Amino acid sequence: METLANCALQDTPESFKLSITNHLRVTLGAYVETASENDWFVATSLAVRDRVMDRATQSRTKHRERGVRRVHYLSLEYLMGRLLENNLRNSGTYEAAKQALGDMGKDLDVLLQKEPDMGLGNGGLGRLAACFMDSLSTLDLPAIGYGIHYEFGLFRQEFVSGKQVEHPDAWMRDGSPWKIARPSYRQTVHLYGQVVQKFDEFGQPHHEWIGTKCLLGLPWDIPIVGYESSTVNVLRLWQAQADEDFNFQVFNEGGYVEALREKALAETVSKVLYPNDSTESGKELRLVQQYFFVACSLADIVRRFKNGYSLPWSEFPSKAAIQLNDTHPAVAIPELMRILVDVERLEWSQAWEICQKTFSYTNHTLLPEALETWSTDLFGRVLPRHLQILFEINHRFLNGDVEARWPGDSEKKRALSIIEERGGKHVRMAHLSVLGGHATNGVAALHTRLLCERLFPEFFELYPERFLNLTNGVTFRRWLDVCNPQLSALITESIGSGWLKDASKLRELDRFADDTSFRERFQAIKRGHKVTLAKIIETTCGVSVSPDALFDVQIKRLHEYKRQHLNLLHIVTLYRKIIANPAIDMAPRVFIFGAKAAPGYYLAKNIIHAINALAAKVNHDPRVDGKLKVIFLPNYGVSLAERIIPAADLSEQISTAGKEASGTGNMKLALNGALTIGTLDGANVEILEEVGDENIFIFGLTVEEVTELRAKGYNPWDFYWASEELRLSLDWLASDYFTGNQNEFKPLRDSLLDHGDPFLVMADYDQYAAAQSEVDKAFKDQPRWQKMAIHNTARVGKFSSDRTILEYAEKVWKLPQVKI
Repeated sequence: METLANCALQDTPESFKLSITNHLRVTLGAYVETASENDWFVATSLAVRDRVMDRATQSRTKHRERGVRRVHYLSLEYLMGRLLENNLRNSGTYEAAKQALGDMGKDLDVLLQKEPDMGLGNGGLGRLAACFMDSLSTLDLPAIGYGIHYEFGLFRQEFVSGKQVEHPDAWMRDGSPWKIARPSYRQTVHLYGQVVQKFDEFGQPHHEWIGTKCLLGLPWDIPIVGYESSTVNVLRLWQAQADEDFNFQVFNEGGYVEALREKALAETVSKVLYPNDSTESGKELRLVQQYFFVACSLADIVRRFKNGYSLPWSEFPSKAAIQLNDTHPAVAIPELMRILVDVERLEWSQAWEICQKTFSYTNHTLLPEALETWSTDLFGRVLPRHLQILFEINHRFLNGDVEARWPGDSEKKRALSIIEERGGKHVRMAHLSVLGGHATNGVAALHTRLLCERLFPEFFELYPERFLNLTNGVTFRRWLDVCNPQLSALITESIGSGWLKDASKLRELDRFADDTSFRERFQAIKRGHKVTLAKIIETTCGVSVSPDALFDVQIKRLHEYKRQHLNLLHIVTLYRKIIANPAIDMAPRVFIFGAKAAPGYYLAKNIIHAINALAAKVNHDPRVDGKLKVIFLPNYGVSLAERIIPAADLSEQISTAGKEASGTGNMKLALNGALTIGTLDGANVEILEEVGDENIFIFGLTVEEVTELRAKGYNPWDFYWASEELRLSLDWLASDYFTGNQNEFKPLRDSLLDHGDPFLVMADYDQYAAAQSEVDKAFKDQPRWQKMAIHNTARVGKFSSDRTILEYAEKVWKLPQVKI
C-alpha cells in the first residue's frame, strides 16, 4: 500500500503540476497567474527537491540499518554550478517536469537560466569534488561530502579597460532552493586559548585546552542525486556563527556596532571562498576556515559513530573512511588525535593506528610553492593543542620508523620531518597528509610517478605500499548529456543509452568515423553550439565571430604554469603574419579565453590585460579581414563552461611538462569532440594513449627534457635570439603599440627574459607554433577533422569519474555498493 508521501510525489506531469502549484501558493505565497520567472524556478526546484529528499531519507535509513562503511569526502571547494537540470536528468524526471511546465505555459529552458552558479568553488579541484559526489551517488556508494557554506564565492570578474576587477560574488542573494538547514546537528568549534596539563584521580596526566574562543557551525545539506539510482547522498556545508548572537548589555547602552562585533567576526569565517592570504590576517583567516570546517565535520562523523553503533574505537575505521581532497583539510589528522587522546582518553599508539586506517590523501599539485605550509607561530596561536600534537607525531615518527630505517641520518630526518626548520619553523601539511593516512594518490599516471620520484621520494622509499595512481575523471552525464543534449541524443541513437552508466561503451562510436552521414550530423551539432556561443560572445563582448571559424579554446585558472602567455605570443605572431600578408592562406580562427586570476597574483592579472589589449586591436583592425578574433569572456564558471565546451574545436592544454597534476578540462573538451593541442603533461599523456597520436597535437619538452635543460642552465635569452618570430612578437607585445604605454607589459616581458622564464615559455614556443600550423592544415581538411573529433569522443571513456570512484572504493576506501 502506497504511503501518502509516495502518492503525492509521483514522477508524472500531473503530480509535478500539483507540486509546483502548491509551492507557488503555499511556500512562496505567489499567485500562479502573476508569479515571477524566479518564483517558477524556485517552485520547480522545490518540487524536484521534494522527490529527491524522499530518496535521501531512504538512503540514510538503509545505510544506518546495514551499518555500512561511509566515505566522508573533505574538500574546501565544490564547484557545483547549477543543479536543476542536472537533478532533473539524473532523477529521471526531466520529461515529466518539462511537460508539466509546458502545460502551465512555462518554458523549462528559460527557467533553467534563472539559477545562479553556486559560489562554492574555484577551479579543477572543486569541480572534481562535484563530479565525484555525482559518481558516488550514481554508483550506490555511501558517502557524505563536507565543506564550507560560503556566503560569497571567489569573486565576480569584470574587465575595466582590459584589466580584471573583482566584485563580490553574491550567489546567495536570492537564497537557494537546494539547501536544507540542519540546526539540530550544529557543532561548537574552539580556537586560540592555551593548553594546561592536569591529572586525573589515578595521577595520570592529560592535556586540557582552555580559555578558547568559540564558533558555532550550522550545517546545510544539499542533496546529491545519482543517475538512474535511488541513492541520494548529501553534501553538508558548514556556516559559521557566533556562539552568542550579540552582547545585549552593550547594545542597550548604545554600543550598537561594538555589540555586534563578535557576531560579525564569527560570520567572516564562512563569508568568502579563499580570502586573500598575502597578509598575516588573511593567512590567519584561511587557517581558521580550514580548521572550522574540519572540526565541525569530524564532530559530525564522531557523533554518528557513537550514536549509531555500540562498538569500541578500534572499529571506527571500519565505519568511517575520510578522504582529504588536497591538504586544505589536513588539520583533520591532529584534530582526530585530539579527540581520541584528550577527549576519549585512548592510548597514543592506538589513536595513531586509528587515524592512519581512517585517512587517505589526494595530492593535486607538483608545484613546491603550492604545497601548503603554516608558520608554527601562527599555527600555535590559533591551535595550540594541535601544534603540540604535531610535534609529538613528528618526534615519534623521526625517532621510530625513520631512525629504524636510516640510523643517525639527519638529512633523511630533515627531508621527512613534518616541521620545516629552514627559514623559520613551518608545518608541512603535505608531509602530515602522507604520514597520517594509509594511502596517498596522484591523479594521473605521470603525476603519480613524479609524486613518488620528486615530491615525496623519501616517503615513497619508506612506505611504497601507500602510494598509488587514480587518474581523474569527469561525470559524462553533466559534461555531455546535460551540456550537449544534441550530441548525447545522437550517441544514444547510434549505440544505445548504456554509455551514460558505462562510459567504455563510447568506443562503439569509432565505427561511425567513416560514416559520412554520421560525420555530417556530428559536425552540424558542433556548428549549432558554435552559433549559440557566437551570440553569447556578441552580447557579452560586442564582437561578431563566424561559427565557421576554428574555435580555439583555453579555459582554466590563470596561472603561469598553464601558460596562457604562450598562447598569447602565438596570437601576436599570427597577427603580424596577417597584416604583413593579407592574402595568407590560413583557416579563420577565434581564440577564446576564460579565466580568473587570484586577486593578489599580479603577473597573472598582467597576462589578462595583455590578452584583452591584443583583442582590442585585433578585433577592430580591418587588415585582419575576419581571419582572426580574440575573445576573453569575463566571469568564467561552470555555466559558461557548459556553453563553451560543446562549441570548442581545439582544446589548449599547454602547461609546462611536469607541472599539471592531471587536468579535467582536457577530458571534458575531448569528450565533446574537441581536438587537443598539448604537452606531455598530466592526463594529456593518457589521452594520447587512448585517442592515438593521429588524433591529437603534441608538442614541447618532455619532463625528462625539462629536467635536462634546467640542469644545463636554462637561459631564455638563447631562445629569444634564436627565433626571430618569437623575438619580434614579444618585443611588439611589450611596446607601446597595444596600450600607448611601453611599460604596461614590462612585468610579463621581464618574467620571460630577466626573471628566468620559470615555466619555459620561450623554450617551447617554436614547437608550439609548428604544432599550431599542423592544426591549421588539419582543420582545412574538414572530413579528416571530423573523423579526428569523433575518435576523440569515442575513445575517452576511461576518463569517467565513475571509473575513478570505483577505483577509490576498491583500492582505498574498501567501500561496498549498497542498492537502495
